[in-house]
Amino acid sequence: MANPPAPKLVTPATLAVDAILVAAFFFFMFGVLKSHVQSEDPTNIRIFAGLSAGCMSGVFWLTIQMFRVVYRFQKELKAKS
Repeated sequence: MANPPAPKLVTPATLAVDAILVAAFFFFMFGVLKSHVQSEDPTNIRIFAGLSAGCMSGVFWLTIQMFRVVYRFQKELKAKS
């Protein structure tokens, strides 16, 4: 007896939702971080706020992926019991 195929974790819809969430998080954090950069030069402010927001957005994307995997795993366990 063959095992049924596992559901896809990544679909075009989830990619689009993730892209929108990560972009929104990036711009939110960029706006917050601009006031925390200790510089008078607008170029430096944009660079460091953008780099920091980019790193934080990457971590946010990882948390979305981990949440999705754990949620589906718990959902499958609940369905089996």
